[in-house]
Amino acid sequence: MINITFPDGNIKSFEHPVKGSDVAAGISEGFARNCVAMEINGNLADLSSEIAGDARIRFITAKDPEAVSILRHSTAHVMAQAILHLYKNAKLTIGPVVEDGFYYDIDMEPVSEDIFPKIEAEMKNIIKAKVPMIRKTVPKSEAMKFYANEPYKLEMICDLQDGTISFYEQGDFTDLCRGPHLPHTGFIKAFKLMKVSGAYWRADQTKAQLQRIYGTAFFDKKELDEHLHFLEEAKKRNHRKIGVALDLFSFHDEAPGMPFFHAKGMEVWNALLAYWREEHRAAGYVETKTPVMLNRSLWEKSGHWDNYRENMYFSKIEDFEYAIKPMNCPGGMLLYALKPHSYKDLPLRAGEIGLVHRHELSGVLSGLFRVRAFHQDDAHIFMTPEQIQDEILGVLKLMARIYSTFGLGFHLELSTRPAKSIGTDEQWEMATQGLKSALNAYGMEYKINEGDGAFYGPKIDVHIKDALKRTWQCGTVQLDMSLPERFDLTYIGKSGEKHRPIMIHRVIYGSIERFFGILVEHFAGKFPLWMTPVQAIVLPMNDDMTQYAAEVRAKLELAGIRAELDSRSESLNKKVREAQLNYIPLILTVGAKEKESGTLSCRTLDGKVRYGLSYEAFFERVLAHIKARKQDLEIFAE
Repeated sequence: MINITFPDGNIKSFEHPVKGSDVAAGISEGFARNCVAMEINGNLADLSSEIAGDARIRFITAKDPEAVSILRHSTAHVMAQAILHLYKNAKLTIGPVVEDGFYYDIDMEPVSEDIFPKIEAEMKNIIKAKVPMIRKTVPKSEAMKFYANEPYKLEMICDLQDGTISFYEQGDFTDLCRGPHLPHTGFIKAFKLMKVSGAYWRADQTKAQLQRIYGTAFFDKKELDEHLHFLEEAKKRNHRKIGVALDLFSFHDEAPGMPFFHAKGMEVWNALLAYWREEHRAAGYVETKTPVMLNRSLWEKSGHWDNYRENMYFSKIEDFEYAIKPMNCPGGMLLYALKPHSYKDLPLRAGEIGLVHRHELSGVLSGLFRVRAFHQDDAHIFMTPEQIQDEILGVLKLMARIYSTFGLGFHLELSTRPAKSIGTDEQWEMATQGLKSALNAYGMEYKINEGDGAFYGPKIDVHIKDALKRTWQCGTVQLDMSLPERFDLTYIGKSGEKHRPIMIHRVIYGSIERFFGILVEHFAGKFPLWMTPVQAIVLPMNDDMTQYAAEVRAKLELAGIRAELDSRSESLNKKVREAQLNYIPLILTVGAKEKESGTLSCRTLDGKVRYGLSYEAFFERVLAHIKARKQDLEIFAE
């Protein structure tokens, strides 16, 4: 007798081994038609899998989060089959699921997106045929014989341990794969091929260059259309494109992965840092600064030399080895150790806007999102064990306050001890429990990422959500007991004895460059007034008004409003249009009437024009809006 337990606790018994598809059909034919896979004792499996013993099972339908990955993996197989129909000499490598879709790396003639309609048409034929996707297992030796003419598949099989090898048959197509897959190709309702790029086999430049073809798939066309619309909107918001258009930053071959910020970009940058400093002063932080390059002995002491060296840059000065810092932490340890501390000094909160460098391969560099040189808004909090929960809660509340100013939501994830780490089991257990208790006290749900912590301690990762509902990992809270131990940091307790402080590493913006790029896309270049590079532009109605317009601009600057004067010999309509395209929130037109009455005419980005504004009323509204750091641009809303 085989007892199958369902998620609701109900048990159904079978006299003989039974397939998952038969169990689903026993519930109802309609339910079985909606099932794409199942979970047996916590492991995903095909519906055709046989259940031979007592088990807990859960059926996966299109509504379950696992389903879309199974769909996309199966669609990758359909794409590979279609390509082999069209390109007989193509050789397959791997075709994994990635965020928002899938890709397949194929050794074939170079292709462009022009061939996508042809491939998609063949895919539709395979889908229409509802070809079953059947899992089979064979001994390794048999798999090697089967794939004798497939060099990439053969190489992968050779790398696997001895035992059985699984693959999937799909009509005239067979692919090495763990699965699971859809019951048949007819489950694929909506798909699209997205782009093609080059890729080296196993990311090794000495090996063959492949064609990497990307695609995506959904269970219905509406979801696909929404996704394609999202991609179009994201393309419009591309921070690299907007950064050039608004003259914010640039990249140059002389310093790959190291951004250059222009004058207007620095206005945004300085606004971000001014806000950061204001919030941190109010939260009891002091600000410090440590050198960019430090001696090798420091990095050995901190553990970075053994655990992070592949990501660092080095130099040699007078026969001594130095490293350019990838993190600010070790310098902060030296500052703490300069003088004795009492428990009365703790918690000690020290922030640093530190320039760090990390070696990134050129292939992964991506605008401001992935760079080699960037600034971290680090802070290190030294505290007693009793202060752990309150300090972590304080950091989380500070993060929430700062992110809300930009209209960014967030969720939390707890990352635990990785395989490569320093510190004792007891230290890791205490640190992990400290983070868990703080998260529980904070009251927001969180996800646990096993083994994804920093090498020196567990961490809370904060993932922000932008206007397009994309998530970005920016903030981090890391609890560390190892570095205070390595640097022999102490404080004098109430009993007069020395104790080891606990330390928090934390960032809120994270990489300021990356956060800058996120905000460019979040606001689509239309920044809130308080952080926009040019807050107002003054346009003289004619050449006779140029001198007076310059005086108006001077008044704005004196009042603390970033302003420009456009005195070009262009039509007023053209200058207004260009100001709007540059997202300048306040467009002031100055003519004889304004000069005579001592008033302002102001056009805002909502297209409305306010005439006859007194300077007093204008400054009162605008400066109050800036001071409050409001997100909206309705500066004169009643």
